[in-house]
Amino acid sequence: MTRRPSFEIGGFLIPPGTRRTVDLPVSVLSDHTPVTMSAHVIHGAEDGPALFVSAAIHGDEVIGVEIARRLLRSRQFSRLKGTLIVVPIVNTFGFLNHSRYLPDRRDLNRSFPGSEGGSLASRLAHLFMTEVVARCDLGIDLHSAAIHRTNMPQIRVSPKAKDTLAYADAFGAPVVIRSGLRDGSLRKEAQKAGVDILLYEAGEGLRFDEQSARVGVAGILRVMHALGMIPEDGVPLAEAVPVKASDSSWERAPAGGLLRAYKSTGEMVEEGDVLGFVSDPFGEKEEELRASMAGLIIGRANMPIVNEGDALFHIAKVATPEEAESRIESLNAQLDGAAMFDEDEII
Repeated sequence: MTRRPSFEIGGFLIPPGTRRTVDLPVSVLSDHTPVTMSAHVIHGAEDGPALFVSAAIHGDEVIGVEIARRLLRSRQFSRLKGTLIVVPIVNTFGFLNHSRYLPDRRDLNRSFPGSEGGSLASRLAHLFMTEVVARCDLGIDLHSAAIHRTNMPQIRVSPKAKDTLAYADAFGAPVVIRSGLRDGSLRKEAQKAGVDILLYEAGEGLRFDEQSARVGVAGILRVMHALGMIPEDGVPLAEAVPVKASDSSWERAPAGGLLRAYKSTGEMVEEGDVLGFVSDPFGEKEEELRASMAGLIIGRANMPIVNEGDALFHIAKVATPEEAESRIESLNAQLDGAAMFDEDEII
């Protein structure tokens, strides 16, 4: 029987049946401190697909870092087929500074595919594309809402990625949205390179929440099982089919002031439903905010202090609202009934 070759990344070789954390050089800070992008590689003893899981492309989206940490503690990987690359923190600079952006104020997720001799953002994007994306068949990129907003757990896929939609369903998040690809984004450039990506959105910037973490870890394991990388035993079952959404839009503040929200993420609304009221600090003026379309609230602002035009409620359009509401309730009940993970017993 021919032995599977070692996995090469960044000049390092990982033999089959082993795992290793490798540090890929990114830059040197002004005080001569080196900065690296660390990737943990688990190279299975048997052949199979290569999958990457990435987090903190935006440095303040820390829930993905926690999901990656929990994932790496899974006991499933002793029988892994293929190769798993986990990069818990892509944007080290933003992570250390609690910032979405890089020190040059660029958004890394608008800087792909990057270039070896470009700006700091461009160099980091190029490193990630060449050392991680180019070595994989599929990716799962973990995100959260921006600071002072929250997203309910959801998967976003390209409208053209028909084959990948099956993996989106396998993930088992409450909602799957077919969303367009933006120029300079990891999803768009990876797809050009022949690598589709599932984008997981959940939670709030600079915050952890247990539901988002649990949905994320379980979803990644389900996708790995669907890819044939790990066996079924120990993989949490998805008991409800995710709700499909084809379009979404933000409802914005009609005036500046203090927001009193009447709706939250995961709730279905009808066109014309009152979402909340915005009042001035003196209580003299009050404006109501109504839903301009029916759908499912997949994200909302958490800050009660708003300016006119601020995005407050993110509503996704679903084909069958009654069925969607039933599925969301079923998924929430499934999550509430699941056991909490102990530190030494992650899945």
